[in-house]
Amino acid sequence: MKAPLPVDGRKLSFREELHKQRWDDHRYYHHSRINQSLHLLSACCFLTAYALLVVNPGVAALLGWLLAMTSRQIGHFFFEPKTYDEVNSATHEHKEEIKVGYNLFRKRVLQSAWALTPFVLWINPTFFGVFTAHTGWDTFLYNLSLMWIWLAVIALVLRTVHLFFIYNVQTGLVWATKILTDPFHDFKIYFKSPLYLMRGELIDPMYDVQNGLIADEDDDEPAMA
Repeated sequence: MKAPLPVDGRKLSFREELHKQRWDDHRYYHHSRINQSLHLLSACCFLTAYALLVVNPGVAALLGWLLAMTSRQIGHFFFEPKTYDEVNSATHEHKEEIKVGYNLFRKRVLQSAWALTPFVLWINPTFFGVFTAHTGWDTFLYNLSLMWIWLAVIALVLRTVHLFFIYNVQTGLVWATKILTDPFHDFKIYFKSPLYLMRGELIDPMYDVQNGLIADEDDDEPAMA
């Protein structure tokens, strides 16, 4: 596989590829207004978790995984349509195949690993000597939160390096940058989604995609109908 190229055949710059990955992520995987609204909730939680990382990393990890990540994945697994995508003329299977980051299969693996960590820590309180054994629920949750921080780091690094080999180094670094900045970007483009949802609009008509419009590089927000 090759890195995506612009119309004139030249290689995309880092900024251009970041814009393209964000645009593709929006148009392929965020049709549901419920999913968009859950991403808005997730973004708010992740932004709070980012702020808490320097103050209380344990609480940040619990907030990030229990609320931010869970709400985000609920949107993808249960509310995003799995039928043929008329807007992009693509099947669900095709969209899963070309997903740069974690598609639904890879997300299931990651979520399963996350769900197993409390049991692993309960059975092996020191986690092979990494932690001081917990003496109560407070220390158990603290050790668990540290495991979740490292799980997030490992998941990010593994996929980034994997992309180095199946695409190239720039694509991997662009994806890592996209993931880390997604909360800011999701807040920017989906802050109106709950309003559309309250009007009864369950699916984003994506007029911007239908009309072949791509948001300007300096304004990543897609047109909202």
